Formats: sequence, C-alpha cells, structure tokens
Amino acid sequence: MALAETSGMDHVTAFALVGVMGVGAQWLAWRLRLPAIVFMLALGLLVGPVLGLFDPKEQFGDLLKPMVGIAVAIILFEGGLTLNLHSLDDAAKGVRRLVIVGAPLGWLTSSAALHFVAGLSWEASAVFGGIMIVTGPTVIAPLLRQARLQRRPAALLQWEAIVNDPIGALAAVLAFEVVIVMQTATSFGHAAQILLTGIAVASVLGIAAGWGIAQSFRRGWVPEYMKVPVLFVVLLGIFALSDLILHETGLLAVTIMGLWIANTELPSFVELRRFKEHATVLLVSGVFILLSAGMSLDILQTLDWRAGLFVLSVILIARPLPVLVALGFSNIPWRERLLVGFTGPRGVVLVAVAGLFGERLVALGIEDADRIAPLAFALVAATVVLHGFTLTPVARALGLTAATKPGVIVLGGSPWAVGLAQVLEKAQVPVLIADPNHAHLRGARKAGLPVYYGDILSEDAEHRLDLAAYEKLICATDDDAYNTLVATDLGTEFGRQNVFQLKRVKDNSKRHALPVTLGGLPFGDDLTFFEVNAKCAAGWELRLTSLTDTFGPEDWAQANPQAVALIEISSSGALRVLGSQDAPRAGCQLIHLCPPDA
Repeated sequence: MALAETSGMDHVTAFALVGVMGVGAQWLAWRLRLPAIVFMLALGLLVGPVLGLFDPKEQFGDLLKPMVGIAVAIILFEGGLTLNLHSLDDAAKGVRRLVIVGAPLGWLTSSAALHFVAGLSWEASAVFGGIMIVTGPTVIAPLLRQARLQRRPAALLQWEAIVNDPIGALAAVLAFEVVIVMQTATSFGHAAQILLTGIAVASVLGIAAGWGIAQSFRRGWVPEYMKVPVLFVVLLGIFALSDLILHETGLLAVTIMGLWIANTELPSFVELRRFKEHATVLLVSGVFILLSAGMSLDILQTLDWRAGLFVLSVILIARPLPVLVALGFSNIPWRERLLVGFTGPRGVVLVAVAGLFGERLVALGIEDADRIAPLAFALVAATVVLHGFTLTPVARALGLTAATKPGVIVLGGSPWAVGLAQVLEKAQVPVLIADPNHAHLRGARKAGLPVYYGDILSEDAEHRLDLAAYEKLICATDDDAYNTLVATDLGTEFGRQNVFQLKRVKDNSKRHALPVTLGGLPFGDDLTFFEVNAKCAAGWELRLTSLTDTFGPEDWAQANPQAVALIEISSSGALRVLGSQDAPRAGCQLIHLCPPDA
C-alpha cells in the first residue's frame, strides 16, 4: 500500500518528498563523484516498486501526466536553448560528422535493435530510437572531468552530447507525430497532410514565440527582473496553445522556440541559460524520481534476456557503428574513434522523454510501448555504470588521458605568478598562465610556461582551453575588479571551493568597494597583488619543500617563521590551498613564499 494511503500524505508533502529525494541524490552523487542518475534510479526504485512507500500515480492521480508533460517540455526547451548554430559552425570536423552522419545512422541502428532484438513494434522502435540519439550531456560532463581526457576526444564526446540533445528530442517528436498521423488518418495522403500541418503549426508558433521574446528583450520592452518569468510563461503558453490547435505538437513547438532564442545573440542570454540550467536540474530530478518510483514490479519483470541482449547490442553495435562510419576517412586517429564509439552513456533526459512518449503511445493503442520505460531504465543504468567505471582505464590504455594530476590556472603574468607557476611545474602539476595583456606574458613565455593570451571569459577561451584539465583557478592580476569578475563567473565551472583570488585593496570610502559576496576564496595569507610582488622584488622566493617524518610541519615552521604557506600537494597529487589558519601536513609537498634569508 502506498505511503499516501497509510499516512495521509497530501500533495505538498509529496512534492517536498520528490524534491528532497531528487536534489538529495544529485548532491550525494556530487560528494562521492559518481553519476547522479545511479542514485536517483536506485532511490526511486527503492521507495516505489521495491518497498511500495510512494506511488506517484496514486498520489497525484490525473495531475501526474500534465506535470510530467510540462516538465519534459521545459527540458526540451532547454535542449533547444543549448544548440547555438554558431558553435556548431565553429566545431571540429569530427563533431559535424557525428551530428550530420552519426545521428541519423544512430536513429536507424537503435530502431533496428529495438525491433529485431528487443521485439518492439516499428512504431515504438522509431520513437524510442530517436530518443536514443541523446548520449546524456548531464552525464558526459562529470565523466570527462573525472577521466581527464585529451582535448580532442573530450571535445568530440562533449559537443556530440550537447548538439544531439535537442536533435534526439526533435527526432522523437517527429517520429511520434508520424505515429499519431498513421493511427488517426484514413489514407496516406491524409496522413501526410496532418503530419505536415502539425510540423508547420509547431514551427510557426515556435519561431513566432522565439522572435517575439528576442525582439522584446532586445528593445527593452521587458525589464530585467521580469525576463525569466516572461520567458517561462511564454514557454508554457506556446506549449499549451500548440497542443490546443493540433494535439501533441507542443513539444516540437517549444524545442523550436529554444533553438530560435539560442541563435539570436541576446544580451540577457547568460541569465536565461542560468535559469534553464537551474530549472532543468530541479525538473530532471523530479521527473526521474516520479518515473522510477512509478514503475511497477510487473513492468520491471518484463526485462528478460531479450532486454539484456538489447543493451549489449546497443553498446557493441548500435552505438559504435554509426560513430565509426561517421568518423571514417577523417584525420581523427583510430584510438580516438574507438574511444568515442564505445562511450555513449545515456542520461536522465532519455528516461524522462522515453517515459512520457511511452505512455502516450500506449494511449494511442500501441500496447508494447509500455516496455519503453523499463528498457530506458535498463539502458541508462547499464551505460552509466559501465562507462563510469571503465572510461578512465580504457582511455589510459589507449593513451588518450591528459595529465594525471589536477592542474591550476593562474590568472595574471606578474613575476610572482610566474614564480608560482614554475614551482607548480617543478612539482609536476599542470599549470597555465592566462592574461589579457600580451606584455604581461613576456616573463611566462621566457620561462617556457604554457600561456593563454586573451580574456579567459571570452568565447575563444571557451573553445580553445580545456578547462576540464584544471581543477583550481587563482586570480592574481593587478585589477581587483577583473579578478572578482573572473572568480565569480568561473565559480560555477570549477566550483566555488576551487576558485581563489589575491586580497583586494581596501577602499576606505566604500563607494567603489566590491561586495564581499562576489569573487573567490582568499589566497596568499591575505596579501594583495602589490604586496606579494613587492616581496618578490625585495628578494622573497617561492619554494617547494617536502615535509617528511624527519622534517615535519613543526620543523618547517621553526625554520621559516616569516614564510607564507600557499599550497599543499599530497602524495596522490591532490592540491589544498592553505589559509592563514591552516597548517601543512606531513608527507606532503609544500609551496611557500619565504624571505631571502630563510
């Protein structure tokens, strides 16, 4: 019996329970550095079909279907908002091959595997096969960060997942429209007419809504604080209006709307992206918990040997074959082709969209479509676990891993920054010095250090720099405002706990002082840019010292009473930035700034 029946759980409590389980599972996965989908899958199945504590269908009743439908619409809108055609034009040749050639072939091979191996009808296979194009951008990113691949294979996997996300959803929507037309039309001509009408209606509404949003935002017709609410309301309105005019065209309309907005170069696009990222995290978590908890043991028991054979066919044939064909006769080495071909984890979007379309296909009279959801769960669980534990060793065996130690980006090319980078290199820590001033990089280039000339927040840096190879960022230019801007903006990329900056120069007037809520964590024992460089000019040096059992932290502190401890490097290569109250530990290497007479 469901918990709602035994404890009288109301809708508010049920919503809270779903949110706590979904977001809690994502947080736990982040702490343990494991794919979040594994925890959400296990938790949803545990409280749902296994223990019978929570049944979304009994709890929410008729509200469940529209709730999931609206959530999936927002998720698909987010997918369209991710696809910037300018980024596609600038992408590598291999990415274009994976999208233009690999995606249609993947749709075909996945549909064939579903029909001939899993035993689904062609209608269900065509819809689910389109969804299977999506390789899980939310799953790929943490896997790449953990595996630390070389730049090109990492870019191929990452951009394929980003670009194919809306394409896979669009393919599923189109296939679903075809199935609806074939089920309701009386002739082929009538079916084609309804299909074309549906695509036209959705396209017109999606383009009109995207154009209207872009024009109103660009001309200042909507104030800044209302842009996100207006966007959200228009999204829901277009979804409902399109479905009202022609049933089941709303998903296509919102996907096209997101595509249009993504390519209009709006000044407020950063805020819109943050909104959709936050909304997607919440909605994906909620939808996944609802779908997994709503699975019944009877449906799960349909996962027989054919389901296992289907998963194997996808991993060994349906995924590698399109990739190898798409990348054939290109300048990409065979090792990179193999790695990309055998790396295709599916994510939450696949399960969410598959569950929605499965229910709608069943409503149309396609009975075997009820197997789509359990097959999606099986595929996601198998691929996430497989690639989560094998990507790093496979990439290392193929010689496609980057540096084994986490790297550091030092922003600014001052003498102190160059000295810090040299000591990091001496400790075999990958390091990069970035500065928007070409003259400031003269000392770094003379020292033979890797440099990047340009604004690290620019689009060029986004495409040229492999930020996944670096774990920490130290902002150390002579401009406190720029340091704060970079630390704040890249804090979401590196994590706030991994972004640091030199102490700002105090402004007694408080008129020009920056808020303390912005910027990174303090670095260098509260020393400003001018203070650390003045020390270097006076003969202070950055040194690397090994702390052992015979020369421990206490011995070092007695021998260097004026020294400033900066970074601790463990035997495994982990970096820990030391604050004024932190003490170094034995068995580590210590980077410190010491006076000339030390």
